Amino acid sequence: MNVSDFNFNLPEGLIAQHPLEKRDESRLMVLDKKTGEIQHEKFYDIIDYLKTGDTLVLNNTRVMPARLIGQKEITGGKIEFLLLKKIEGDTWEALAKPGRSAKVGKKFTFGDGKLKAEVIEVLENGNRIIELYYEGIFEQVLDELGEMPLPPYIHERLEEQERYQTVYSKEKGSAAAPTAGLHFTKELMDKIEAKGINIVYVTLHVGLGTFRPVKVAIIEDHDMHSEFYMLSQDSADIINETKKRGNKIISVGTTSTRTLETIGDENGIVREQSGWTNIFIYPGYKFKVIDKLITNFHLPESTLIMLVSTLATREYVMHAYDEAVKEKYRFFSFGDAMFIK
Repeated sequence: MNVSDFNFNLPEGLIAQHPLEKRDESRLMVLDKKTGEIQHEKFYDIIDYLKTGDTLVLNNTRVMPARLIGQKEITGGKIEFLLLKKIEGDTWEALAKPGRSAKVGKKFTFGDGKLKAEVIEVLENGNRIIELYYEGIFEQVLDELGEMPLPPYIHERLEEQERYQTVYSKEKGSAAAPTAGLHFTKELMDKIEAKGINIVYVTLHVGLGTFRPVKVAIIEDHDMHSEFYMLSQDSADIINETKKRGNKIISVGTTSTRTLETIGDENGIVREQSGWTNIFIYPGYKFKVIDKLITNFHLPESTLIMLVSTLATREYVMHAYDEAVKEKYRFFSFGDAMFIK
């Protein structure tokens, strides 16, 4: 299958640059995966499409303020590091800008010396392995000195950093938010639970690979990025019980979906597990665990639109995207939502 099969015309003005004042007042396109029928709602209407006994699966990862801006220790030249993933201890893989300044052995300082870094390796892809030095608790140092790493298509400054976190975020480790969850409020989640719908959590730490363009012409040739995931036994038990009694699993976001489909066996049974996944879901894949999906509107030719097209067919999804452009839905991280039922 060709990557170009997932292209569509997206006016730049539809790329949302800021979140709405109220999270759950974003628009919601409801797509029937069997018929292709489309309905237009508000996100708070999602509760009307969830049934008692169903289970909603959310990704509780939390975005780290992983963008560090500092200086060369000797010359004072500007440097920017974006922490991608922890290797072990205080050793991290990071993006460096400008890269020419971040050679092996070079040392850098942040926040008047509260945090220091040394480059210990340059990887083939240009990323750096760096060692961090500080006093106290790393999370507190990072909260003080780091900035939120917004996606490359958001050009406006985010005044309230917490708006790039879900209201249920807990496990720090992501370089980007699981954006389908940004629409939920605590009040909406309380209403969902009061209706008898289970809410369970997985963790998948979203990497910047989620923004990486597909550079090959044929889908099967794409090398999918890897991300760390966790699923608890309690969550696994509820998911398995839901499927056993014939209720539905509604995945919130492509990250929750990739986690569940990585763990699920051929019968759709999941168990407590953690590890790294590079699962690539594109048309032809048969879902084992999830039944329905809440997601945002994604980039043309991205692995995310390919995943969505696997659940509802490419024809229905591309038609829905054309409809979203026509109806001026807001796209990407701070944009509107789609529910595939």
